[in-house]
Order: sequence, then C-alpha cells, then structure tokens
Amino acid sequence: MTATIERATAGNTAPKATHDRAVRYLLAGTRLALGWIFLWAFLDKMFGFGLATESKNAWINGGSPTKGFLTFGVTGPFTDVYTAIAGAAWADWLFMVGLAGIGVALLLGIGMRVAAVAGGLLLVLMWTAVLPPENNPFMDDHLIYAAVLAVLALVNAGDTAGLGRVWAALPIVRRMPWLR
Repeated sequence: MTATIERATAGNTAPKATHDRAVRYLLAGTRLALGWIFLWAFLDKMFGFGLATESKNAWINGGSPTKGFLTFGVTGPFTDVYTAIAGAAWADWLFMVGLAGIGVALLLGIGMRVAAVAGGLLLVLMWTAVLPPENNPFMDDHLIYAAVLAVLALVNAGDTAGLGRVWAALPIVRRMPWLR
C-alpha cells in the first residue's frame, strides 16, 4: 500500500508548505463557520429575527431561549430532565452565555481549548435531548460538530486568520495554557 501511495504522489511537485498552508486555512474557515453557527443561534434567540425564533419570543422581549425546545422538542430517555429545566432563568443564562462565548471565541480564534470543551459539552447535551436521533441510531450533527471543535483546538486553528497567536502570548495564557 505504501508503495502505491509513493508512486501516486511521485509526480506531485507541490511543496509541503503549500499543502500545510491550505490545510491551515481550511481549518480556519471551518472555525469561522462553526463560530458563526454558535453566534447566530445566540443572536436569533436574543433578538428574534424570525428564522428560528419569532420576535415576540426573543429573549430581549421576555421570551425564554430554552422553554420552547425543552418543553416540546425533547425526546428519549432524558425528556424528564430537560423538561424540568425548561425556561429556568439559570438555564437560559447558561445557554445564552455559552452560545455567545463559544461563537465569539471561535470567530476571534481565542480560547480555543475552553471553547472546544464548552461547545463540545453543549453539543453533547443537545444530542442527548433528541435521543435517538431522527435519521440514525446514534450519530448526528451535534456529535460531528463536537469532534470538529476538538480538532480545531488540537491544531491551534485560531492561529490562522485569528488572534490565537496574540492570545497565546498573553502572560495569563502562558501561565495557564488551558486558556489557549
């Protein structure tokens, strides 16, 4: 198999640096796209732009970002747990701060490790709210996004087209590398 790969790539004259740069920018683009998904969810629930959240149900207008889905959209073994916290102020605040913080961190490329852990946790919780997934026995986009977040943090995707390097140079981040 290795010989086959070597023969297939023998004529490849593209330098490794070009390949590495392309990968870095692809991961940065993925980071930005995922950051926008989180930030958009926050903005739509906050202001009710009428896509997923109607204006009358916006958080700024007194609506609850967790009540509707956790009351009517949850299925599976954790239904009672989620319906019990639907609309609770602490759940609304944690959810909204999480969406905004994860989205901003990903868009800026800072705090990628914290964003990956927090985002992964949020996504896994969202996955457990709809078990089993509609179209697959266990796998859905929430788990894929969680895995992508882990990859982005592991490869320091915030360093490309982001403020990751500047963030990493801060004294507090150098003292506590988990903030990277």
